[in-house]
Amino acid sequence: MHRSETLHSFLLSKASQLTEDWYNSLDKSDPTGVYSSNDPKVIENVKRQNYEFHLHLCEIFILEECEFFTKFQSWIEEIARDTEHQRTPIHFVIREFMRTREQYLDFLDEFVELHQDEVTPREVKTWNRLIVKTFDTVILRFAEETHNASTSQLIAQQEMINELSSPVITLSKDSALLPLVGDIDTARAKLILENTLEQCASKNVNQLFIDLSGVIMIDTMVAHQIFLLIDALNLIGVETTLSGLRPEIAQTAVQLGLNFNKVSIKSNLSKALSLS
Repeated sequence: MHRSETLHSFLLSKASQLTEDWYNSLDKSDPTGVYSSNDPKVIENVKRQNYEFHLHLCEIFILEECEFFTKFQSWIEEIARDTEHQRTPIHFVIREFMRTREQYLDFLDEFVELHQDEVTPREVKTWNRLIVKTFDTVILRFAEETHNASTSQLIAQQEMINELSSPVITLSKDSALLPLVGDIDTARAKLILENTLEQCASKNVNQLFIDLSGVIMIDTMVAHQIFLLIDALNLIGVETTLSGLRPEIAQTAVQLGLNFNKVSIKSNLSKALSLS
């Protein structure tokens, strides 16, 4: 009952007007975000995105709901991952969805006035509710995709930080240094193990100096991971020298019954490097 080729064609013919009316009435005083931009390229792109939104949305009156949202999903994902929209507070974006919804309800009123003898009150009620429901669903999906995009970005940034925080620095043809700094939790310790093995193998390292003087705190699980790293390095032919081993770390290692036979230990990095 919701399908109407006539209503679809009417709204489709209004797509350009919807975009221009929307942008002209836009509050451009936002302190930040895509809507306050003065960059012509950003403005052109946001208008294009808005126009494509209308091309998609008016199809709700000719398609079944499942097919409609399947086609619409790519637009939602594009906006959620768009750099300018990611810089825009999400409540600003939701505000614009709501303003656009009012545009549709107004144009629906205009359509009904033009076709008073052709549409029934029941159809009008159905179309009104459909517009509201569709916008609610689009807003919800946009919020979900924005959350997913932000989460993926945070994970990628954290992985990069973890990689940068455990660099294997080449000292000579076959020796390298791994300076560890800051707190090391279990997750970071596992990444250090994986990254260090991979980097030592790719750089043909035979001697690795691991300096712990910059490590503030360490627990038993992390101490165990570090010694697992030393064992793993030994298996691939890398000799390890530890320096900067704090008393509390040494005590933890002893309590764990960890074996120091396979590792050379120096009090500080300077003494360790004198071996190379």
